[in-house]
Amino acid sequence: MTDVHAPAGNRRPAGHSPHTHSRARRILSRLALLAGAFAFLFPFYYMLVGSLQREPDSSPAGAFPRPGNLSLHNYAEINSAISLGRSLINSGIFTGGVIVCTTVFGLLAGYALARLHFRGKGSTFALVLLVQVVPFQLLMIPLYVLIVRDYGLADSYIGIILPFAINTSAVFIFRQFFLQLPQAMFEAARIDGAGELQILFRIAIPLCKPALASVVLLSFTGPWNEFLWPFLVTKEQDMQPLAVSLANYISTVSSAAANPFGAILAGACVLAAPAVALYLVFQSRFTSTDLDSATKG
Repeated sequence: MTDVHAPAGNRRPAGHSPHTHSRARRILSRLALLAGAFAFLFPFYYMLVGSLQREPDSSPAGAFPRPGNLSLHNYAEINSAISLGRSLINSGIFTGGVIVCTTVFGLLAGYALARLHFRGKGSTFALVLLVQVVPFQLLMIPLYVLIVRDYGLADSYIGIILPFAINTSAVFIFRQFFLQLPQAMFEAARIDGAGELQILFRIAIPLCKPALASVVLLSFTGPWNEFLWPFLVTKEQDMQPLAVSLANYISTVSSAAANPFGAILAGACVLAAPAVALYLVFQSRFTSTDLDSATKG
């Protein structure tokens, strides 16, 4: 029964409860997220569908192909033209070498800048930040002269990996993460007689798994998709990563192919698949670490 003596300002219109408003907001937010997810995933879907079409169809109807027009013919064609297996191995060696070097040097430099005390520490960190704003294209010509002419490392894995061996972004990520670790852990380890390398490998690294995952993803995406530097230092097709081989196919061979549109999309799918798989594997790793448990008796 409605209280007729209640003040008019305290009466709520029927059908406008806070629960109704919150439910409407949740529905609208989910619809917006679904629309954003569709807009983000549709290019990947169109790339995959286009790579499977035997006869190209660049019209909007091509997003819904006939089942009889789907096959793996484009993958066989791109493989015969650029040798996908060899190109994938080159990309894997290039990217794997960069990840190992970036992680090792980033851990050591980040730990030193975060937990060690030495003269010039602030200037060194400022220099690390300064290097981040220098574009790689500005250094490309002197790097090319140094690595190709002076060191003679053209058409070699070392020549491709060397300019990317140290990533200042990885140094910054590790430094910031190590600064968040409780100082009591390091002091207790030093009192027990542990050296700095023992502290790094036994205490700091096991706690920095989220930072490691971030650095691995950061180090993977750049070299895996890198085109310009490998294109400059590799002239032999057997040494070229997949991104360079695919670009050479587009500029030289694709015009004579029966379905260049499908073959190029097939190569793009192969190039994108490892990156997508890596993100799916590592997405569960981005969780905060319980640091308090490390300082309890």
